[in-house]
Amino acid sequence: MSNLPEGWVETTLAEVVSHLGDGLHGTPKYDAEGEYYFINGNNLRDGRIVFTKDTKRTSVEEFKKYKKDLNNRTLLVSINGTLGNVAEYNDEKCFLGKSACYFNVLGDVSKLFIKYTLTNRHFQKYIDRLAGGTTIKNVSLKTMREYPINLPPLPEQKAIADVLSSFDEKIELLREQNKTLETLAQMIFKEWFCEFEFPQTHPSPDLSQRERGYKSSGGEMVESELGLIPKGWRVERLGDALEVKRGGSPRPIKDYISDSGYHWLKISDATATSSPFIFEVKEHIKKEGLKKTTLLKKGSLVLSNSATPGVPKFLELDSCIHDGWLHFPSTNIFSYHYLYLFFQHIRKPLLQQGNGSVFKNLKTDILKDWMMVVPDIETMDGFNELIVPIFEKIKNNASQIQTLSKARDTLLPKLMSGQVRPYE
Repeated sequence: MSNLPEGWVETTLAEVVSHLGDGLHGTPKYDAEGEYYFINGNNLRDGRIVFTKDTKRTSVEEFKKYKKDLNNRTLLVSINGTLGNVAEYNDEKCFLGKSACYFNVLGDVSKLFIKYTLTNRHFQKYIDRLAGGTTIKNVSLKTMREYPINLPPLPEQKAIADVLSSFDEKIELLREQNKTLETLAQMIFKEWFCEFEFPQTHPSPDLSQRERGYKSSGGEMVESELGLIPKGWRVERLGDALEVKRGGSPRPIKDYISDSGYHWLKISDATATSSPFIFEVKEHIKKEGLKKTTLLKKGSLVLSNSATPGVPKFLELDSCIHDGWLHFPSTNIFSYHYLYLFFQHIRKPLLQQGNGSVFKNLKTDILKDWMMVVPDIETMDGFNELIVPIFEKIKNNASQIQTLSKARDTLLPKLMSGQVRPYE
């Protein structure tokens, strides 16, 4: 006998949506200047479709070949690799790869209610339990269609969605503020330092660059192998300017994964958030594995060098890192905030020197050999005075996002089961 409130019905996802399918099982022809993006499950983040610098583009012709019926009733779910990320389609110029499932919610059902149903922990446990595959997990379309849903009358669906949306609206405002702050930090970094950052394969900048550098420095300029730089600055290999180390992995890792113990940072923990700060790590390893890995303290800066390489993040909790991460135990005069912005700035040209068959891997030697300009201490101190308060505000906003997200996620299953009613 059902314990649902009066008027609620038990149904499945298949019964509340029209056609449910996935995207292209293959690779389209890419076009760097193309108007449309080719997206997969990893582009579904924070309830929306996210395009990054790495997202491939295609022509209108390719889009027309493979487009699906996406409209203002469409929801998307990642079903391959990263599982269970949910996003609304908002008329973005894109089409789907196979790791993105799509469906259109019927007109007499609240689209937002279904969206929140799929962000419930119950759904995540359901797909994790039924996912197939060994190396890369995947969820079948049949499994998606059969997902059980408790459906209240439409007015209550809308009321539940309104309560949960109020949390998301506050979260979105904080995210937008953080985007603005990050953009400001990057602008300050470029204004202070990037006139003296020249391509690694072009050691002598042209006259116009030299003149601009001289005028902006307000002081004496000296020749370096990267061109003119302010007097008192120098050029060094990154590996000479700061210490670079890799994490480590106890093997076989499956023998060390545990429900408790030390946090175990994975690349997916970093790519799951757009924030510079990592507050949550899903997995743990047993303390027996500590001697074969690297334990970093809260506040450390890490840089991914595999799977999705070149991504810098600040740890907001103590965590062990595997050999797909780099860390920087000794940074000379550099602050972690400076290095975060520096790694973001050089990521694209750095990855062009990477290698790998399935994923690009960033060899440690490539990073260590990168030629970088080392400013004087006075310049770094002045820069940090400007930049540290910006990152502190970003971190405080990110912390508020975590608090609001946890409150929403605690309330969500109670609303979805009828245990808590939106009218009470």
